[in-house]
Amino acid sequence: MQLKKMVLAFAAVVGMTTAAWADVNVGVTLSATGPAASLGIPEKNTIGLLPQSIGGQKVNYIVLDDASDTTAAVTNTRKLIAERNVDVIIGSSTTPASLAMIDAISEAKTPMITLGASAAIIEPQDAKKRWVFKTPQNDIMMALAIAEHMAATGVKTAAYIGFSDAYGEGWGKEFAKALELKKIKLVANERFARTDTAVTGQVLKIMAAKPDAVLVGGSGTPAALPQKTLKERGYAGKYYQTHGVANADFLRVGGKDVEGTLLPAGPVLVADQLPADNPVRKAAQEYIKAYEGAHGKGSVSTFGAHAWDAGQILKVAIPTALKAGQPGTPQFRAALRDALEGTKDVVGAHGIFNMSANDHLGLDQRARVMVTIQNGQWKYLGAK
Repeated sequence: MQLKKMVLAFAAVVGMTTAAWADVNVGVTLSATGPAASLGIPEKNTIGLLPQSIGGQKVNYIVLDDASDTTAAVTNTRKLIAERNVDVIIGSSTTPASLAMIDAISEAKTPMITLGASAAIIEPQDAKKRWVFKTPQNDIMMALAIAEHMAATGVKTAAYIGFSDAYGEGWGKEFAKALELKKIKLVANERFARTDTAVTGQVLKIMAAKPDAVLVGGSGTPAALPQKTLKERGYAGKYYQTHGVANADFLRVGGKDVEGTLLPAGPVLVADQLPADNPVRKAAQEYIKAYEGAHGKGSVSTFGAHAWDAGQILKVAIPTALKAGQPGTPQFRAALRDALEGTKDVVGAHGIFNMSANDHLGLDQRARVMVTIQNGQWKYLGAK
């Protein structure tokens, strides 16, 4: 009997020690290959720059590639939860994949910080989406910046051509709302697939409508296709893109055809051009220094900065959650969800995060600037 008590006591001590030194496991699923690779690659690269220890606990990042495929993103999510017992998931890179992951996340009661852009991923808040947070700016925030710029530069009519998926549909709806507010008429509304190699039919319809400006609602390199086709057909109006194209790959693929393009973007894209008193400038420059130090000058993109901001938020939320439970437990995951929702005044590379029960993004107008493409480079036009 005495031996049994000693064994039980020893087991209890070992268990306590193991729990005290439990690692925080962060699952990551990103589009490192496929049509959204120009988003996923810099995001994956950035994961390697995130803190390896937070609140005295070791942090492990388990990174999987979903190849820009929604089914693969869900499979990765379930695998990370069931096999790796992750405490939080970062990803995926696109709106469709992130939307598809929500059921698995909510069933497992595991918080997720998505890098997808659409507000539909976190709105409206309900029993499922209460587990989901995001770092990219909402489409309505950016759509308003575009509509404001259009109105200020004399645009009276506009056309839209966007992805035939949740990203393109979300942007189409928000752009229409923004145009209505600014009394600009939408004269054409077209769609194309991320994998399309031609959009001639859609472009001819847009040309026939004779808009003053065209917005392409796409992300990554596929968003260059409609603009290149419009250029080939001689369209001479204003060209706008979403913040989904803000990386060097878009500039490379678009070449001279994207010169003069206008778009809203996160401040990190033009950090060195921001006024000295901009509250985000220092944090954005910190990310750029870290990323370019690892991957070379000129390699940074706004997409990687969304992953960086997820890391900044976790740096604040994890120590709070550790007070309520040990990593690897339901108590810790629930506490981490609550801590993410309570994020206040976290300065990231894209903006300042202040989340709440009704707002799982928490960014304001400080998270957007208007830029143009000039001589193959991004040029700051000012805050909008």
